[in-house]
Amino acid sequence: MFAKPFRVKSNTVMKGSDRRKLRADVSAAFPALSGDDVSALVPSKEELNVVKAYAHRGDAVTLYVLHKNPVFFEVEKHIYPTVYTLWRYPDTLPAFTTWPTVLQKLAGGADLMLPGVVVPSQGLPEVKQGDCCAITVVRNRAPVAVGTATMSTGEMQGLGMKGRGVSILHAYMDSLWAFGDKSGPPSIPAPHSEDCAEEECSGEGDVPEEAAPGPDGDSTTDTCCPDLQELSLNQGETEQGEEHGNEDGGTEEEKSPQEQMDILLLQCFLHALKSKVKKSELPLLTSTFLRNHMFSCCPSGKQLDIKKSSYKKLSKFLHSMQQQHHLVEIKELSKGVESIVDVAWKHPELRSFCPPEESVSEEAPVDGSGDHDRPYHPPEITPLYVVSARLEPLFQDSQKRKGAVLSPEEVRTIITEYVKKNELVDEHNKNFININPALCDCLLEKSEYQEVEKLKWDDLFTRTMDKMQHSYKLLFPGQEPIIKKGQIEPINISVASRGSNKKVTLIKNLELYGIDPAAMATTLQHRVQASTVLNPVPGSKDRVLVQIQGNQVQQVGSILLGEEM
Repeated sequence: MFAKPFRVKSNTVMKGSDRRKLRADVSAAFPALSGDDVSALVPSKEELNVVKAYAHRGDAVTLYVLHKNPVFFEVEKHIYPTVYTLWRYPDTLPAFTTWPTVLQKLAGGADLMLPGVVVPSQGLPEVKQGDCCAITVVRNRAPVAVGTATMSTGEMQGLGMKGRGVSILHAYMDSLWAFGDKSGPPSIPAPHSEDCAEEECSGEGDVPEEAAPGPDGDSTTDTCCPDLQELSLNQGETEQGEEHGNEDGGTEEEKSPQEQMDILLLQCFLHALKSKVKKSELPLLTSTFLRNHMFSCCPSGKQLDIKKSSYKKLSKFLHSMQQQHHLVEIKELSKGVESIVDVAWKHPELRSFCPPEESVSEEAPVDGSGDHDRPYHPPEITPLYVVSARLEPLFQDSQKRKGAVLSPEEVRTIITEYVKKNELVDEHNKNFININPALCDCLLEKSEYQEVEKLKWDDLFTRTMDKMQHSYKLLFPGQEPIIKKGQIEPINISVASRGSNKKVTLIKNLELYGIDPAAMATTLQHRVQASTVLNPVPGSKDRVLVQIQGNQVQQVGSILLGEEM
């Protein structure tokens, strides 16, 4: 139900009479809670809000929020506890245990399938069809999901533990959890953890189908945090993996692309913390940490793309590093902007991590030839001037006819020779040039014929070049020079609004400087983790407009100037 964001309709403080009714409803729905427990969850004087909302599928939902954490939610007059409440009172509901790998499926909107249920030695909890129940993972009694049983315990066993067991309504890491303080589940040892451990070992590598897509989405969307054990970058394991990889064809091939990206993500994270981040930089914006440090730690030949990992978003990954592994501390110092405020420099995982020898320190823009291995070198741009019919008399002595292309130095030299040859330098002040009939016709306006008799040298050169046609020469390293008419247009970077106050950054004229727009779009997409689109420029056949979400002017400028972001 909460796999995707919900829409809030109203948020008001709960009245005293409504609180008394809610306490009665909670006591009736959850007998395992004592009177003191209910009073703690629904206090008489502390701030308790009631939030009316609509789920993404249109279902009307009522949330009861205490101290900015949702404690209960109500759907169709049925009340359910949230994971925040169950972490305080884990025995509130009968609980089914599943494997840790199933949690990522539940967070994506999947229901719990019976083959994924771990049956403890004391047997399954007794439930009836429609009963509210919790989901835990092996070795931890802290519930990670809430749902309703699709059948009774007897029917589950009668079907041989096959089929859909629990319809999930709410899970850790979904949008209802994100509506609170986003804290992680506590570690509550299970009373039969030894039995579970034995079962886990015996079933290792043979985990049956555990989850199926629910009504909120696919079972693989918005995945949760993998175990740190799977992502451990212990140096001994890494070296061992490389040795076996050379003999058996590589261990990376045995892992899925998502698992490989998770490992690369953690490697870049640990490398950045150990080698790049300094204590004086804290607090450090998470976006800056990604752009300036993590991307620069990506090994050559690999590309870091968070969207291809199980986390999908940087915030999910960093919260996992904070809540489950205690490597960093993340805080929202301003609304909607998260920062790293502390790093556990003495953490064993961080201290034992050895950065790889080779890493890409900076990703340069790609040139138009499409050679991604060669860094981009900007062209040498030289302004040129074309002799026009009106100015042809001034260039005849130098054998330069109409259409001749000259550099600024050549123009100055030819005009200087013309002045000296015709003895036009003023005798009293050599900074001035006397105007003869040819200069008058070529450089002066009609209104100046009777007024202007002399010109300064700089004015003479400026007027001459202004009357000539403009062109320019592009010289790329190792290529023939390219001469084009007109003045070269600068790379245009602008910000426009799209829809309801959404900003996009537009980039034009990259082709003029030998930059492939598609390569620039790819570079930006990975640098800022935003979608890009290529559109044709109106009125031009060979120009492409790069559009990227958000205001990315500074990032684009940094890439074009070759600065490290």
